Amino acid sequence: MTGHATRIRSLFDEIDNTPWGPQEQALVAQAVALAQESGDERLEYEARLRQTSSANMSGDTDLMLTSFAWCLAHHDADPEGFPATVEPAGDLLWQYKWMASALGGSPEFSLDQIAAVLDDMEAHYERAGIGPSGVLMARFEDAWAAGRLEEATDLQRRLEATPRDDYSHCDACVRSQFAGFFIETGREDDAIRLVGEMIENGFSCGEEPEHALSRILLPYLRAGMFDDARTAHLRSYRLAKDNPDNLAIVAKNVVFCAVTGNEARALALVERHLPWLVHDGLNADAHATALGAFALALDAVAAAGHPELTVRGSDADALVPVFGAHDRPWRVYELAATAWRAAGDIAAAFDRRNGTDAHTRNLERLRETGAERYDVPIRTHDFSAVATPAPAVTREERLARAVALAQVGSSAAIAPLRELLTDAAPAERVTLSSHLLGGLVATDRLDEAEAFLPERIAALHEAGHAAQAELEDRLGLVLFGRDLAEAGDLLRAEVAAAADAPADVRADLLQTLGVARLYEGGFAEAREDARTAARLFAEAGDPVRAQGAQVLEVDAAASASLFDEAREVVAELLAAPLSDGRRARVLAARARLQGGAGEFESGAADADETVRLLLSVGADDLRVGEAFLLAGALHEDAGSASLAAGRYRSAAERFESAGASTAETRYRLGRALLAADMSQEALDALHEALQEETAAEVPAGSRAITVALLARAYEGARDYGNAVGAWGFAADLHEEAGEAEGQAQALVQQGRHLGNFGEFDDAVLAFDTAIGLIRDREDQVGVLAEALHLLAQAKMQRGDEDASDVIDQALALGRANEAHWYVADVLDTRARLLAGRERTEEAVATALQAADGFAEAGDPGSGAGSELLAARLLVGVDRAADAVLLYRSAVDHATEGGNDPLRQQAALELGDVYEGLGRHAEAAEIRATTSA
Repeated sequence: MTGHATRIRSLFDEIDNTPWGPQEQALVAQAVALAQESGDERLEYEARLRQTSSANMSGDTDLMLTSFAWCLAHHDADPEGFPATVEPAGDLLWQYKWMASALGGSPEFSLDQIAAVLDDMEAHYERAGIGPSGVLMARFEDAWAAGRLEEATDLQRRLEATPRDDYSHCDACVRSQFAGFFIETGREDDAIRLVGEMIENGFSCGEEPEHALSRILLPYLRAGMFDDARTAHLRSYRLAKDNPDNLAIVAKNVVFCAVTGNEARALALVERHLPWLVHDGLNADAHATALGAFALALDAVAAAGHPELTVRGSDADALVPVFGAHDRPWRVYELAATAWRAAGDIAAAFDRRNGTDAHTRNLERLRETGAERYDVPIRTHDFSAVATPAPAVTREERLARAVALAQVGSSAAIAPLRELLTDAAPAERVTLSSHLLGGLVATDRLDEAEAFLPERIAALHEAGHAAQAELEDRLGLVLFGRDLAEAGDLLRAEVAAAADAPADVRADLLQTLGVARLYEGGFAEAREDARTAARLFAEAGDPVRAQGAQVLEVDAAASASLFDEAREVVAELLAAPLSDGRRARVLAARARLQGGAGEFESGAADADETVRLLLSVGADDLRVGEAFLLAGALHEDAGSASLAAGRYRSAAERFESAGASTAETRYRLGRALLAADMSQEALDALHEALQEETAAEVPAGSRAITVALLARAYEGARDYGNAVGAWGFAADLHEEAGEAEGQAQALVQQGRHLGNFGEFDDAVLAFDTAIGLIRDREDQVGVLAEALHLLAQAKMQRGDEDASDVIDQALALGRANEAHWYVADVLDTRARLLAGRERTEEAVATALQAADGFAEAGDPGSGAGSELLAARLLVGVDRAADAVLLYRSAVDHATEGGNDPLRQQAALELGDVYEGLGRHAEAAEIRATTSA
């Protein structure tokens, strides 16, 4: 094998073990390029078979068609040298199934071209001895997409009567396609049935079940199946949101949000997926679907009272071919109208090609759907996150806005500051140039700052600030924040030499030195520098800069744990006239101080007001995201998990828009959603957090914490199968990080689920491993106790003789640590073990001992369960009369403990016992207390 061939085969192995996505696509492209360079057409054929599948999954229709055509030509010319099937590279005839729908998805291809592909596909299948199912499905999909519904109906019926073969669509795809067709042709009940079968049987494939779940959303709503619709939406969107080829799936989820009162969530989804409108130039059908859905959603946002909101990201250059040129980001009402027009243009192009009016009718039906309304709250977004600043029209307004942005440290100040400097008076140039340089340095645009500094110095001279000009000429960008972590000694020397300098010059030096001292950890000294700077600025007649020094004083005092002193300065600042930007900065500082003092609700209110102010001045996404994050943390600490989740989600969206990391924020979001009983929503957030952590190669121990929370979310969503896998993954990550305690805790949780699934061998292995990791760790006694008890139960279920020995170990550990409830619970397990071994007398005695233990621990409800066990055992050995008192006690204790299901069960069984004893009146009396 040549060097090229060895490398290409190695790439093939890597491709075949890499999930669909950018990494896999890059590997495929590399394999194709190397194969072309080698001149080995057989290797190129195998590479291109992989490329066709890869392009299909990623939504690159142009590449898919090109790659497939190359392979088909070589196969037709030499079927033996280029066979249709090359495992595991791919199956050319299976890939044929994608071609007609790909051509049908763009009006650029004619009906004759689509028909030719279908005919050629049929000919190839016949020559290969393949049944008609695959071709019939392709013809059905083509007829349906073109609006030839009678033909599609006939083909759908033929398909149902046609035997399946190796080239039939999978069970998931068939049900999904038929469900979609039934929905369009008025058979929504049949569609619901098909999707239900699909979910119940766990059918899935490349884009299922997310596609079927998106299709069935409106039928669920119309049938009043609101919980099913909500669950389907959350699952469908979670599975579809990362692949641009799923644009049509996302569009249906956007429509769901728009008609269920979740307009803010709909807007967030529109903003997130706008870039997908230019992902695949040949998938015009998906573009039309998405444009219509986005337009409907924007109409809903406008109807909810927010027509003037800015649609973030809508001004991207890449979207100009879709929406046309626009001199600013689009408002909601503007983009809605434009999106409807764009969708209508595409629909008309399809109808001209197809000779029907199907696409136009579908768009009309979508408009009608916009009038439907259902109450299915998701509670993940609200419009507080998307306020639009009032326009700054006059120069005075633009100046105030720019200064406010600069005072809050927003990069959004840079552009307006530059514009205002073009016609500023000398004194104004001094202020604006200072803000501009500070912004450029803060955003690491140092070359621009260096280039502008001479203009700043000239402005100082022109305005009569010669001493300041000389200082800045000497120190350069240090005074604007550059390299302050290393500038302390330089600044101290300058302060010492500036004793006779003007007050404002000395203030500037001291304020800058104060920031440098914060980097050094000299918080008390930084506070004194800031206090002196504020006084000197005031003496120089500059109250605005004095306030800036006071903000620094607050930060330094808080860092020095001088919280009362910091609060005093905050109160003084808030009592004075402040720009909205500086007020936001001070309120954020007060929010942190209140959080540190445990005043979470008032701190959260200040953080929310900070967000409002930042949004009102048009601050950049990074600053707004930081404020949302602060608000989320304080709401979470205040116990308002739902409010915290909304803030965290907004923070994540802002950070994502700014290109910043979102992993920590999404982890917090997932945690808050779990606390708010929104487990399905938490899964989405935690998957994204883990995905980002993995890409960033975050240490295994940190990822293990995220995966453990993900496992809890799966439990909350009752998806216990995935919970098992997540706990196992968490255990592996803890092991990789050398964290035995975390590994043991994850194994115990995994083992619990395995036991519930009846996988007792695997459960025992998990518990044994966990116990071995922590048996001698006194700080892990709780985990050890849980592991021993669960191990005993798993061994009991498996019939192990040594289950009793493990129970003895658990009892000894519980008694040694005076864990009374735990001891009672383990005794209950022992009673059940004894019962299983037909040692009834011992079992009854042990169950009653457990009941007494529960009662002493203050849990009569659990004690009732042990009493019910003892009563049943007595009935089982023909001692029904002796069981009566135990049943009555179980009923009483279940009532006392608030365990109504157990009370009813015990009462029903007691009624049967009374009946068997001939005590009919008592039987009727006890049965009357039940709901049966």
